[in-house]
Amino acid sequence: MTLNETIPKTHLAAVYSPDTGRTTIESVPTPQQGDLAPGQALVRVLFSGVCGSDINLNAAAKAANKKLVVGHEGTGLLVALNDPLCRLAPGARVGVKYIADTCNQCDFCLKGNDMLCPDMKAHGRHVPGTFQQYVIAYTSQLAPLPDAIDLVDAAPILCGGVTVYKALRDGGVEPGDWVSIPGAGGGCGLLAIQYAKHFGLNTIAVDTGADKEALARAQGADKWVDFESAGGDLIKAVKAATPDGFGPHASIICSPSGDGYPPAFASLRPGGTAVLVGLPEGYALPVDVCLSIREKKHVKACFVGNRQEAIDALRIAATGAVKCPVAVRPFADLQATYDEMLAGTLRGRVVIDLRA
Repeated sequence: MTLNETIPKTHLAAVYSPDTGRTTIESVPTPQQGDLAPGQALVRVLFSGVCGSDINLNAAAKAANKKLVVGHEGTGLLVALNDPLCRLAPGARVGVKYIADTCNQCDFCLKGNDMLCPDMKAHGRHVPGTFQQYVIAYTSQLAPLPDAIDLVDAAPILCGGVTVYKALRDGGVEPGDWVSIPGAGGGCGLLAIQYAKHFGLNTIAVDTGADKEALARAQGADKWVDFESAGGDLIKAVKAATPDGFGPHASIICSPSGDGYPPAFASLRPGGTAVLVGLPEGYALPVDVCLSIREKKHVKACFVGNRQEAIDALRIAATGAVKCPVAVRPFADLQATYDEMLAGTLRGRVVIDLRA
């Protein structure tokens, strides 16, 4: 779409149905300029990354018995807005993140914890998401995209990228420290390796399979531990990967499986920090409280990032220091991509092309 074209009356959207448990591409009404409330914008979505949490959002829609358009890694063009104070103009390249809107007034918002705002709205949960060709977004949460970053490359940064960027910052690590990354062969894990290298950290990629090892090493992983090969010695293997044998200073746990969490925590050196990133639905982390106190180990959780952290993560990616390996697939392949994710056969990250 060029900016002198009119906004169409309808557009294509991937609608999840709780009845079938599947997503289908449907024609839906397109919001017009007059439909925008104060503080809202209309974005023409050209690409949208597929995130593991989209599976959880579909499951939530099924539980609530409602149809839903998910997606929260959208990149495209700002085509209309109803905000005289917005510094972005039609034609601007923007990103549409998980956080759609917050009150900007509560204690959490004022301290940069946008994701904790009690009035937070999320794309794909509370408001329609980015697996559609036009989406309403709130101007306060739009992410301006640096000129140097491609729209495809920017998409995974808007959720996976900013999340692991924040997780590393919250991990209490310094240049030269070691971090383990369980789930290193997935989309978030591969991004975590690159951001860690940008911060001057040494990385231990933890996953299984020769294909994932190749991906992790290609992103700069210093050490590789295959949890299948390690078997019952996984904790020992991760500790041995560090020069002094005490284990990593932090573990950025990107694994979607709960099985990866206990060994990641146990393999930390005294004083280390486990940062929870992956979403093993319904899993409760068993923690030995006495041992944790004696060894002064920490557990932190990371749930996306705030507006500034998204901007910072994008700026780093725009330098070329971080570039997620992605496969670009047509809009019609979204459900097939979900199927691969559920089967555990997806490698790397997928970005959906919505330009058709």
